[in-house]
Amino acid sequence: MNSLAEIERRTIRGWLFRGLIATLFCLLVLPLGIVVATAFDASSAVVFPPTELSGRWFGELLASPTWLRSLLNSLVVATGTSALSMLVGTTAALGLRRYGGRFRGALVGLALLPLLVPGVVIGVSLLTFFSVFGLQQSYLALVLAHSLWATPLTFSVMQSSFARFDWRRHEAARDLGASRLVAFRAVVVPEVRTGLVVAALVAFIVSLQEFVMALFLSGPDTRTVPVQAWNSLRQSLDPLVSVVSTILLAAVVLLVLVGTALAGIERLATDA
Repeated sequence: MNSLAEIERRTIRGWLFRGLIATLFCLLVLPLGIVVATAFDASSAVVFPPTELSGRWFGELLASPTWLRSLLNSLVVATGTSALSMLVGTTAALGLRRYGGRFRGALVGLALLPLLVPGVVIGVSLLTFFSVFGLQQSYLALVLAHSLWATPLTFSVMQSSFARFDWRRHEAARDLGASRLVAFRAVVVPEVRTGLVVAALVAFIVSLQEFVMALFLSGPDTRTVPVQAWNSLRQSLDPLVSVVSTILLAAVVLLVLVGTALAGIERLATDA
């Protein structure tokens, strides 16, 4: 009887797992597939299924200075966000590693607090703050705003990576005469390389898709792709939105594949 009940439980779990996969496929993969398909439609309207496959709209994108500017803006802001959040998140994780006081949990919660604040609240607050210094439509404002959400994620990833590292090796390098910087670069970095890759990818992708804060802080010359897509969709269903979305999707997939190849799929999944 026990074995029969166990078989029934496994069967139920198997069906639940299949149902979850099917639901995720319907909610995630199918909409993305529709977006990609409409990007190759030769007609002047966004329709599905496409009436005729063509790369016409990719050529239109290359001829559109507005969309090319928004793509460049997104790449610049995402790169700056990734670099800044990696610096701050890694430094914070290193500092917290040495602290074992009773307020450690409170400090971790404080580091993750920006993730719990709505983007609208952060956007309005930062718009008011940066306006005092005339920075409300600058790249710096966008990078700092996006870093508020990306840094807690890089901090969590690096904290997990540092927790698995044997710090006695770092202390041995220090005993042999290496400076803190040299010991960290030569001993620690190679062992936590996977965490660094994951953290950089997460920060880049978070910035690439962030919309709410960018809507408040971007201007005509600093609009990112999500903001430009929003402005275009307010007027009509612009096929270029599907084209840009397809390019960004391909870029994200490529980044994940590169990170997987550099770090290894098992360690990448563990650190994430």
